[in-house]
Amino acid sequence: MSTHQAVGRPPVTSHAAIEAAAFALFARQGFDETTTDEIADAVGIGRRTLFRYFPSKYDIPWGQFDSSLAHFRDVLAQEPRDIPLWQAVQRGVVQFNTFDDSVLDQHRARMRLILHTPSLQAHSVLMYERWRAVIADYVSTRTRQSADSLTPRTVGHVSLALAISAYEQWLAPRSPKLTVLLDRAMTGLRDYLGPDD
Repeated sequence: MSTHQAVGRPPVTSHAAIEAAAFALFARQGFDETTTDEIADAVGIGRRTLFRYFPSKYDIPWGQFDSSLAHFRDVLAQEPRDIPLWQAVQRGVVQFNTFDDSVLDQHRARMRLILHTPSLQAHSVLMYERWRAVIADYVSTRTRQSADSLTPRTVGHVSLALAISAYEQWLAPRSPKLTVLLDRAMTGLRDYLGPDD
């Protein structure tokens, strides 16, 4: 391991620090009532620095989404090619949404904000489109169709609907574990694709 330190100004904050400050403000005064100036002040940075980490306030609830999607692609790519397509997608979605118990409360707060904040819905549509594209790309590789063909596109839409249904159930009181709900919901892909596809 190299001990050489990179030249340049050290980072003044992190994605995690901004998220923590923002979520504390969201919980205390609401998402819509919280401004980017207030978030920046809470972290001790300027607005311009904040926007280097997150393009807008609406991106903060989604965390480091680009990295998450890259990880999702890796998870799906590692699924065995000798299992049915529906099962590979099911397993990939469940694994991608498997979290350590220590972060589940934060993840629950994140998903409650995303799913239950009306002003976030328009932005969420853009994020959901990118999530669906990961699945569509994987399905296109498995089926040797273009990603914008009917089957890859539909599997992306169906997968998103099933995953959101599982998350909505998870946010309800006394719900089963998230992975149990996702595993159960994503089995619905078998009905669309067929047991052997």
